[in-house]
Amino acid sequence: MATAPFAKRLLQWYGDHGRKDLPWQGTQNPYKIWVSEIMLQQTQVATVSPYYERFILAFPDVRDLAAAPVDDVLHLWTGLGYYARGRNLHAAAKLIVNEHQGQYPATLEGWCALPGVGRSTAGAILAIAHGQRQPILDGNVKRVLARYFAIDGWPGDKAVESRLWQHAETLTPHLRVQDYTQAIMDLGAMVCRRRQPLCNRCPQRLHCAALLGDSVHAYPSPKPHKKRPIRSVAMLLLFDSKQQVLLARRPPSGLWGGLWSLPECDLGEDIDHWCQSRLGLKVEVNPPWPSFRHSFSHFHLDVTPIPTHVKNANAVMEKHETVWYNVKRPDRRGLPAPVKRILEQLRTTP
Repeated sequence: MATAPFAKRLLQWYGDHGRKDLPWQGTQNPYKIWVSEIMLQQTQVATVSPYYERFILAFPDVRDLAAAPVDDVLHLWTGLGYYARGRNLHAAAKLIVNEHQGQYPATLEGWCALPGVGRSTAGAILAIAHGQRQPILDGNVKRVLARYFAIDGWPGDKAVESRLWQHAETLTPHLRVQDYTQAIMDLGAMVCRRRQPLCNRCPQRLHCAALLGDSVHAYPSPKPHKKRPIRSVAMLLLFDSKQQVLLARRPPSGLWGGLWSLPECDLGEDIDHWCQSRLGLKVEVNPPWPSFRHSFSHFHLDVTPIPTHVKNANAVMEKHETVWYNVKRPDRRGLPAPVKRILEQLRTTP
């Protein structure tokens, strides 16, 4: 079957200019491809590469990952963000090992049944690992197709996304599927960039509707603007007599689910009363540290660390999953980025 012109031009460009030395390339191992695809969701290659290499070194295969404590997984995920990805990856590994005898799904539906795996991720795994003809539609591919076909509307809109999937399906070739899958992601990352696209280097430039209409920067349409709200929180640095800090595990779902964090309360809260009623601790409150802002995709969080010294450290209520953490000799725990920042400041303070 002949390769269609779009794919033919793309594959020729990929042969000359595509990335071929990324840490997860050169393998058809479904596990390694799966890990890389999960890490690459909403995260750039340059950020992912060192995390991926450390992760694979610690958990070389799915059985190692499934057997690991979730704390070890989240510890290696610290700083990568979107921690639900790490939790879902761990949960999916346990399903593969415990319910499927370590065998990976062989179908799109099978992969999509695993936690954290959507249609595009499943398609990429099957295409790269097995050469199955499966379209993908990550952020880079959405941008390429939105410009090539001049598709109006925000790609997150269901109707727009449906049109993009139709084009992705039509353009995916029957031959050299592995190369095509990597090539179209590379085109979006390297040439058809969100800002400062390099249209003069694009293999599709003579056929791109957005470029021909001198409207490349109009596509894809931006997400409807919504001002991010600002939330404020006090993070309590509760010190015991050994200068260890109390950490509490957050609930398994929601913001920073399953990670170890500093106890939090509202700014303006009576810290003495809060610690007594919530943790069973009597404390001496010290002046707060300067506040700092940590931004998420949907809101800003203003964090104020408040150091306190605990007078009865052995009285922590047992209903809380807590640990006294030695800042000078940190162990393997998943920490939210703001907490890691605070603890690192403590660790480096004489």
